[in-house]
Amino acid sequence: MKKTILTLLVALPMSVFAQKFAHFNSAEVIQAMPEYTAAQTELQAQQKQVEDEAKRMEDELRTKFEDYQKNEATMVDAVKTRRQQELEDLQNRYQQYIQTSQQDLQKLSSTKMQAISEKLGKVVKEVGVAGGYVYIMDITSGIPYISETLSTDVTPQIKSKLGLK
Repeated sequence: MKKTILTLLVALPMSVFAQKFAHFNSAEVIQAMPEYTAAQTELQAQQKQVEDEAKRMEDELRTKFEDYQKNEATMVDAVKTRRQQELEDLQNRYQQYIQTSQQDLQKLSSTKMQAISEKLGKVVKEVGVAGGYVYIMDITSGIPYISETLSTDVTPQIKSKLGLK
């Protein structure tokens, strides 16, 4: 009986030390994913479209304002009031467009990155289960220290499972 308890007491700390820990670099993996590249390309195209439309609206506003300033002295009060209101409306639409467009771009970016993160999370879990790891930590998340002698870098395994080089 004493030997069984003694054996358990000796084996218990060894089982604690036998736990496996791993780490990976999510930034490296994500940047290598074709989904990330496609998302960046789509976001850049959307950003360009937003910038082009904003420039067009800005040019229209500037042109109408310059025309207003040039002809203001000769305008009757009713026309002057209508033009001022028109300029104010254009300014408000421009500001609303910028605000809405930025929100739309942020939403698109979040949606794309969420899908990429979910795919990566699934693969990290698969690697963890297959390798028998207790924890797999992301070194890009600001963990101050990871012992590379006690932790295995599974970045190559994750990349391989995703079909990346």
